[in-house]
Amino acid sequence: MKKLNVALFGVLLLIFACQRPTSENKIDLSTPWKFHSGDDPSWSTAAFDDSRWELINPTEIWEKQGYKNLDGFAWYRIRVIIPHSLIDNAFIKDSIQFKLGKIDDYDQVFLNGELIGENGKTLPVKTDPRPDFFKGASQWDTERRYVLGVGDSRVHWDQENVIAVRAYDQGGAGGMFSKPFEISMVDLSDHIKFDFTESGFKFTGDTLISKQFAVYNISAKEEFHGKLLIHANRCDNGSQLFKQETVLNMPPGIRTVFTVNVIKDLSVPATIYFTYRESASGKEVRDQIEMPYILTPKPGKAPRINGASVFGVRPWSPFLFKIAATGEPPLTYGAEGLPNGLRIRAVDGLITGMMSKKGDYTVKIKVANALGTAERDLIIKCGDIISLTPPLGWNSWNVWGLSVSDKKVRQAGDAFAASGLINHGWTYINIDDGWEDTHDRNGNILPNSKFPNMKEMCDYIHSLGLKVGIYSSPGPKTCGGYEGSYSFEEKDAQHYADWGIDYLKYDWCSYGGIAPNPTDRELKFPYKEMRRYLRKVKRDIHYSLCQYGMGDVWKWGNEVDGNSWRTTGDIEDSWESLSGIGFTQDKCSPYSAPGRWNDPDMLVVGWVGWGPRLHYTRLTPNEQYTHISLWSLLAAPLLIGCDLTQLDEFTLNLLTNDEVIAIDQDPVGKQARQAWKDQDCQIWIRDLADGSKAIGLFNLKDTPLPVNVKLDDLGFKGKWMMRDVWTQKDLGMVMTHFEMNVLPHGTRLLVLRK
Repeated sequence: MKKLNVALFGVLLLIFACQRPTSENKIDLSTPWKFHSGDDPSWSTAAFDDSRWELINPTEIWEKQGYKNLDGFAWYRIRVIIPHSLIDNAFIKDSIQFKLGKIDDYDQVFLNGELIGENGKTLPVKTDPRPDFFKGASQWDTERRYVLGVGDSRVHWDQENVIAVRAYDQGGAGGMFSKPFEISMVDLSDHIKFDFTESGFKFTGDTLISKQFAVYNISAKEEFHGKLLIHANRCDNGSQLFKQETVLNMPPGIRTVFTVNVIKDLSVPATIYFTYRESASGKEVRDQIEMPYILTPKPGKAPRINGASVFGVRPWSPFLFKIAATGEPPLTYGAEGLPNGLRIRAVDGLITGMMSKKGDYTVKIKVANALGTAERDLIIKCGDIISLTPPLGWNSWNVWGLSVSDKKVRQAGDAFAASGLINHGWTYINIDDGWEDTHDRNGNILPNSKFPNMKEMCDYIHSLGLKVGIYSSPGPKTCGGYEGSYSFEEKDAQHYADWGIDYLKYDWCSYGGIAPNPTDRELKFPYKEMRRYLRKVKRDIHYSLCQYGMGDVWKWGNEVDGNSWRTTGDIEDSWESLSGIGFTQDKCSPYSAPGRWNDPDMLVVGWVGWGPRLHYTRLTPNEQYTHISLWSLLAAPLLIGCDLTQLDEFTLNLLTNDEVIAIDQDPVGKQARQAWKDQDCQIWIRDLADGSKAIGLFNLKDTPLPVNVKLDDLGFKGKWMMRDVWTQKDLGMVMTHFEMNVLPHGTRLLVLRK
């Protein structure tokens, strides 16, 4: 994960009792392993006595198992008999594989004292261990699969084998996790792979959806002959929409690309099923992909005002607020009751200027076109607190990683305007790690060659009616190894202000080398230090604390004057990551308030990849609806993490539902609470400023789930009008209960009003 690259203390892991095959084809390794903290080369050997080590579940990070403050090295050990009968029963008889889930952050894997792989990559015989293996790129979300030939001397057939895993955690979550954990022979499904991430879905008209995908044979020598069968079915009634069968022969290393064209109602969920059937054996490899379905109606032609209804500014700070509105152009904008020092541009609704007097001001903002006029109150609070609603914007990390550049930042700003995102309240264009060069002899921070003129770039983004964010670390180096702010805090803060920066993400990173086992005071100190200098500059800069939730930051982020704080490690575009983060935020709920936001990390919809190579998100459409719904209920900062130049119709639909955004931007600032949960379902409820309730029903299962909601159990009394927020349709009155079907890993987002 994206944290500090410094050596901490050690931790080790291995397993204890002999494991035997749980079937004729595989050996289950998901049972408890032996575990120990520290780092000693002898712990990799078969002869080492691990009888006094603790037991640990390999499928869950060690923080969940009593090792909350453990960072650095650790080892896992397990003893296992590998029978020759695995080969006898195999379809492909030349290779054996060790599947060991995922690792957070890095690993080396030893078999009988010899290194076989690290970070998901198989290593040849007699490869010397590299003690600095953890200094490479993080592999924490990579499935670890180590493949050895059946004649490899490191495998002891029909004997006891010892698997030892040397793990390293940079901070936050640590150790092995996920599934599968098993030993098996390589099979057809390990060679034939479907890839749906090379392209998104293409929409043509109101009924045609196209999807390009690839089929790979990743084997270096095996050739397969068979057929590819494809069919698509609606999810509501099971009716078939499409069927195709193709002869498909797969030589070693071959990649074949196909396109599926499906005619369907764009609002109806459907699934495409793929099967490759090998002719000689009849073995099959199956996969499936959910088709996107669009629930949000397109904006009407009449003017409508969107976005935040309250805005905070400090006296004598530059004021920049763009009235977000939709409607058939041209639109004209107006404002009655603007405080002294502010002015509005009628052509685009950009309010600028500077205020000198503290107080609350009610401004009547108006938007008009040929079809009519819309108006709404905007409350301007001139005082000490800014960011009175969670930031809405874009961040470069989840798409470009360290390959971010001036050009890509400007393109993101242009895309905000061209796509219409700016008309729904999206505001910030944030540069993450990768812009820094060094501090000169006078202590001035210099951008690298990818950012030739920061001031000009910021001026350009501001001219669009948008704001600019930047990134640094309180340590000497950033997470990507670039220049941090350590000992240059005052100079850096002033430079940010001079450039026109509006948002600072301040990432713990290498500060862990200064405070390797931080106390509460040490956790707070670097953030207090930078805030001291941010408050001296004549500019409002949103202060985002990024330290992965250490020390329960949500309890003290307000104390260091943070405007938002990360409550978790980095997110990835997987259900495992999304659900593991999103559904554990209830503990933070009491600490959310205007100007003080819990941040469960950025959005992973659209084209992501951490740069420079991108892929279409691995989240299903259902999971993406869950992502946006849950983050809005959580009153979270919504920071888009995709390539905005490749916005497809589905992704744009997710990001432009003004009723969903209104839940996130509700001015009372209360985060949703977890009102109900079991292993299949969770219900989250958020109190809104007008007395209504936003409710999210979430299905954690892989199959559809009927959810029966008893209002009395949730504290609802009397009669309520219910509205589906995604479809923007009223569903009628409810009193005692209601029932809804929720799609796999999906959601129903509702608002109940008295």
